[in-house]
Order: sequence, then C-alpha cells, then structure tokens
Amino acid sequence: MDRRHVLLSLAAAPLAACETLDPAVLDGILSGQNSGLALSAAEVALGLKAALDNGVGNALTNVGVVNGFLGNDIIRIPLPQVLQDAQSFLKPIGADTLLVELQTQLNRGAEKAAPVAGDIFLDAIRGLTIPDAFDILRGADTAATEFLQTKTSARLGQLFEPIMADALNQTGALRLVDTLSAQMKAVPFGPNLGATARGDLIEHGVDYGLRGVFHFIGEEEKAIRANPAKRTSEILRRVFGA
Repeated sequence: MDRRHVLLSLAAAPLAACETLDPAVLDGILSGQNSGLALSAAEVALGLKAALDNGVGNALTNVGVVNGFLGNDIIRIPLPQVLQDAQSFLKPIGADTLLVELQTQLNRGAEKAAPVAGDIFLDAIRGLTIPDAFDILRGADTAATEFLQTKTSARLGQLFEPIMADALNQTGALRLVDTLSAQMKAVPFGPNLGATARGDLIEHGVDYGLRGVFHFIGEEEKAIRANPAKRTSEILRRVFGA
C-alpha cells in the first residue's frame, strides 16, 4: 500500500480506535508498509491527540481551583460594564463593597464550572481526524486550541450556564445583584441595572470563564510546540521534535 492509500484509509476515521499511545497500535495501523515515511499520518494524529490531552488537562487543573481565575491577572473575570459603571458611582463614597464581593463570587463560579468540561473536550479530541491533525500541525501555534474552540464552545456554553447560575446563587452573588439594583435606584443619575441583570451576569461569567479556559489551553499548546521540555511522551517528541 503506498502513502496515498494509507492516508486515504485513515483520513475519514476519527481517533476513537487510537486512544492509546502504545507503539504497537501504530504498527498495527500502518502494517509496516509506510516505514519509509519520515512521519506517518497515524503519528501526527496521535501526537496531536496527546498534545490536546496535555493542554486540556493542565488548563483545567490551573483554572479549576480556588483563585484559578480570581488570582490570575490575565483571566480574572471583570464585572459587566453596567456594574463597572455602578462601581464608578459607589467607590468614591466607599460604598462598593458589594461590587467587590460580587466580582469575587463571579470568579468563584468560573472556578467551580471549569473542571466539569473535561468530558466535552475528550469527545472533541476523540473526533480528531487525520486531515484535522495535519491542518493543526501546519497551522499557527494555537491551531489545536482553535480547533477545540470550534468543536466545543456551543456545548461548553450550555454546560457552564447552569453550573455558573448555581454557583452564583449558592454564593449569594445573585442576591447581591438584586441589592445593588435597589441601591442604584437611590443614586442620582446612577446606571439602571435592569430586570435582566441576573441573566446578564450569568452570561458574562460563562463567556469570560470559557475565555480563561481556552487561554490556558492555548498557552499549553504554544509551550509544547516551542519547548522540548514540555514534550513529555515519545509520541510528542516524534511529532514536535526532540
């Protein structure tokens, strides 16, 4: 079987059958008939799967802990703009304590939601095809992260929303929004938080929570591509270089 036929036979298959990094799997897939290739199609796919596994695992570990969001200047979730406007009225008079607490709880919600995303990411990684893998390998230094964003963002948003809502409810953040709404009515020319303030806060938390997760996945991917020390398995070293 020549190289073209090997690639065609593998191209349509997701990696569900290639979930182990055992070299014997590579031998079985390729049957030793394309040993002249510097880098086989299966190796590329398995290497990308390993890179995504590593990136996702490390990202979720980093953000899914106390202060994973709140303690990180890059991904810390800000207040929605309308609440930042409210803070500009209340902070000068020392009355923004509720808003400070609200931002804390918003980040706590994201920290609680992030760890449950693993299964959705795993499904996307299992669905990676040979053409996907070659596109990613040839792509920019966050091409794999962008692949995951495309494949998972809708499902992750649906998953995060009830978890974020529950977390914000349990921590009292949603009650804080109601209290702030009442307070702002008494502030001349103060911003009106509106009847949708609760829903807006949840949506805002989900959006920024996902941004934070993908930021870390992207950083992991860039490190694997650039730093040999991050290539912690043989398959990663073969695909990305020793």
